[in-house]
Amino acid sequence: MKTKKFLIFFLLPLTAFSQQSTVKLSDLVVAEPIPVLVSKEFKFTEGPSPDKKGNIFFTDQPNDKIWKYDTEGKFSVFVDKTGRSNGTYFDKKDNLITCADEKGQILSINRKGKITVLLNDLGGKQLNGPNDLWIDKKGGIYFTDPYYQREYWTRKKSDLDGQRVYYLAKGAQQPTIIASDLTQPNGILGTPDGKAIFIADIKGNKTYKYSINPDGTLSNKQLFASQGSDGMTMDASGNIYFCSTGGVHVYDPEGKKIGMIPVRAGWTANACFGGKDRDILFITASDSVFTLKMKVRGVE
Repeated sequence: MKTKKFLIFFLLPLTAFSQQSTVKLSDLVVAEPIPVLVSKEFKFTEGPSPDKKGNIFFTDQPNDKIWKYDTEGKFSVFVDKTGRSNGTYFDKKDNLITCADEKGQILSINRKGKITVLLNDLGGKQLNGPNDLWIDKKGGIYFTDPYYQREYWTRKKSDLDGQRVYYLAKGAQQPTIIASDLTQPNGILGTPDGKAIFIADIKGNKTYKYSINPDGTLSNKQLFASQGSDGMTMDASGNIYFCSTGGVHVYDPEGKKIGMIPVRAGWTANACFGGKDRDILFITASDSVFTLKMKVRGVE
């Protein structure tokens, strides 16, 4: 087994070892890379996603709410009682798709707050706790399923024999396992062209890049960065923003480190680009949310 690990290590591309990028944070951020605290009224914020107008929706999982932060900077509760939703992503019809780990479900929430269950179980067994997701152009849902023991669960162990990544094709009743060799998959993010996807192994402290095959399966696994991530987002230049200890860690498309945007609020969980021009980096961090004006825009 040691020999196999040694060979795999040296087959990985040299770009995966996080050399310093020639891009600088000053190329990305309008002023100093110091996020502005806009609210501290939550318990634990997660899963931000922008709608078509640039309004941002995010979860406060311990309080079981989804909030809206509109383009004018106003907060309002979008949905109460969300199945303990965590990660979110808007589909083409402007429904908010969420990872709801109270019962291990994938939910669809329309603009009126009506909830529809898209996935209820895995062959009759409860999923560990769907955490983060990304939707491809065909409407298929990629999602991670780590196991984090929640205080609101009655169960004390997983019904499954591993922590995996799944693909739920549009209209399918059951998902397909697409990655089962990660220690604890968490953040997930696909490229706008649908050709590649990034998956963070948060416990293994690695993030991998895969090619997406026509049938939705993955191939060509490569180490992208020697760092794990909770949530991730991407700008229009292809730079990847990892949310983790200390703040938001930024990498260029080759996996070279650009720098870190410090967030002094405990754990930094997730981020997205929003606002009317998609040039506001919105950051969820512990009990707070922050914003940062950017020179770059988020992907559409």
